[in-house]
Amino acid sequence: MSGPDVLFPVRNNFYLGAFQRAVNESHGTHKLSDAELVDKDCMVYRAYIALGQYQLVVSEIQDAAPTALQAVKLLALYMSGEKEKALYSLGELLADSAIASNLMLRVVAGTIYIHEQDYNEALKHTHVGGNLELCALNVQIYLKMHRPEYAEKQLRAMQEIDEDHTLTQLANAWVNLALGGAKVQEAFYIFQELAEKYASTVMLINGSAVCQMHMGQFEEAETRLVEALNRDPKNATTLANLVVCSLQLGKPTTRYLSLLKSSYPKHLLVERSASAEADFERAVQAFA
Repeated sequence: MSGPDVLFPVRNNFYLGAFQRAVNESHGTHKLSDAELVDKDCMVYRAYIALGQYQLVVSEIQDAAPTALQAVKLLALYMSGEKEKALYSLGELLADSAIASNLMLRVVAGTIYIHEQDYNEALKHTHVGGNLELCALNVQIYLKMHRPEYAEKQLRAMQEIDEDHTLTQLANAWVNLALGGAKVQEAFYIFQELAEKYASTVMLINGSAVCQMHMGQFEEAETRLVEALNRDPKNATTLANLVVCSLQLGKPTTRYLSLLKSSYPKHLLVERSASAEADFERAVQAFA
């Protein structure tokens, strides 16, 4: 029987979007095995990537580092803008049969190909599962492919492994939100319960706000999103959701679009805002 997960505080904060807290929690982990040390470093460096500290990750992970860390380094490289180099190196790692089954390498491959919107390629590396994170990636991919029936199947597999796990709960909320109707209220409760149990992060606030928008509660959603913006003024998800919410409330979207454009010039809403207003409004509706 396996013992308690000594890295739970690091992992859980990362999954909830409390990235700096995940880094801080890592300092309290001691007497780790070699495998646990690699696992911890992967989570910490992924948290730094989420915080935008790409060069820190690229510079600190050496060429002789284990496969899992090499994969994380490629993710940092990709997110920093060196996409072609990262994709080429990722392809080389995945072509090596000796390491292609590495779980972190599969997680990174799935993550990068999701960003590339190449969902079939992402599934090639994540569909076999192996852990809850890969299953959660599968849920995200199927939802992006508008195949909620497959996402539900993955969710059931996660529930059989650990129904109470944070990733399982998040996946449940994503699926419920995609299914719509009465399920949106259930998704809202999940986001709220996670925030009350652990911490009210920007990610969870956005999740709750999106649920409220789907339920027609735009003023309440706006209040939540402004709170999220105060915590992280450059968060792309918050800014995009505020554009959607403001449009529904008949309020100007210029400020939020300008902030989004300054930090994320390639964001879908930014690119569409340059087109005709009618096209932009259709893009916002589709984004919502």
